[in-house]
Amino acid sequence: MPNILICDDEKDIVNALKIYLSNPDYVLFEASNGREALDIINEHEIHLILLDIMMPVMDGMTAMAKIREASNVPIIVLTAKSEDSDVILGLNVGADDYITKPFNPLEVTARVNSQLRRYLSFGGGAVSPGDFRSGGIELNDRTKEVTLDGEPVFLTPKEYEILKLLISNPDRVFSPKEIYTAVWKGKPFGTDNTVAVHIRHLREKLEINPADPRYIIVIFGQGYKMRKI
Repeated sequence: MPNILICDDEKDIVNALKIYLSNPDYVLFEASNGREALDIINEHEIHLILLDIMMPVMDGMTAMAKIREASNVPIIVLTAKSEDSDVILGLNVGADDYITKPFNPLEVTARVNSQLRRYLSFGGGAVSPGDFRSGGIELNDRTKEVTLDGEPVFLTPKEYEILKLLISNPDRVFSPKEIYTAVWKGKPFGTDNTVAVHIRHLREKLEINPADPRYIIVIFGQGYKMRKI
């Protein structure tokens, strides 16, 4: 039975998340700051953490850095839409995903379930040589298989090649022309629209919310990249 820790200094947010995650299969713990979260983690086996950034006593970034010294438990950062810098810093420090306030209940449960499936199935294990992983996406280039949180994802050959290009070069931005040349092996003609259509299809298959992608990101005026998670 998964143990989930909710850490936020705003009681209303904690209560809302407890309602969204009310499930007889979950055991919920709560903390109001990073120090309390660390104490709970030391006393209980925690399988997922929902962690706010701005908190008294000990902030979320400090707590996350300390957690990552000893554990690869999934951490989902709680952040406001205007705090993009916190999201980037959180992912760099060790967060696995993020949820923006105000919360969409369906998105909360989807992201929690996604991270729990991956962690409990794989234990956060290392990727084998020849494989590529970003968050819950794993690409096995030997078998040409792609999975999302352990479930198979069926891609067309071109979708597979685009994903392989992006996931094997995390955080590198590729222009539509670069993607077209690498995947179609020809002169870029009608490049932007062709690539955009394939990126949209990839997002529909790999993203919980394709309109707010976590993995395949557009850098306006430059191209696309796979965010390293």
